Amino acid sequence: MRRRHLYTPFASGIFLIVIFSLWLGWFPGVSMPDPEASLLDSAKILVLPNLVLSLDEIGYLARMTRVSMAEVMHSDYIRTAVLKGIPERLVIWRHALRNALIAPFTAIMLHVNWLIGGVVVVEVLFNYPGLGRLLLDAAMRNDITLVMGRTLVLTFVAVASQVLADIGLYFMNPRIRFQRSADVGTA
Repeated sequence: MRRRHLYTPFASGIFLIVIFSLWLGWFPGVSMPDPEASLLDSAKILVLPNLVLSLDEIGYLARMTRVSMAEVMHSDYIRTAVLKGIPERLVIWRHALRNALIAPFTAIMLHVNWLIGGVVVVEVLFNYPGLGRLLLDAAMRNDITLVMGRTLVLTFVAVASQVLADIGLYFMNPRIRFQRSADVGTA
């Protein structure tokens, strides 16, 4: 797994604010939600924060998916499916992509914990009143009870994402299902 830094979302957030908010004026630089705002305006204020959080991940996951797909396309079962006369589009969508997405899916679920840390930086940068901002404000005020409660919630989210990753991997990877049924049958 590659090394991550918390200043990456901060730096890319500053660049995106300067380009898309100050120079071009397309999006607001602050993401304060307004209850009376329309759905389009509410979505518009969240574009830059979401872009900051996903910008670093998109390139990494696209590269990982490409490598995984190239590896799967050279597998024997793909060659067999092509030789059986199955159309190439069907081979890619039904056989190759499902197995190629196992590694990126695992990486996405492992990066949820990094995104939680990035959310704190992005919420402070865009002045968004979220869970990360509340955690930072509680830490600045030495409110230990609130820090412990919010840390417990974020820990639960991290553990739940890992459980969901294991469940998703069980359904995506047939080798795990068949291995598990073989182990149960021998017991």
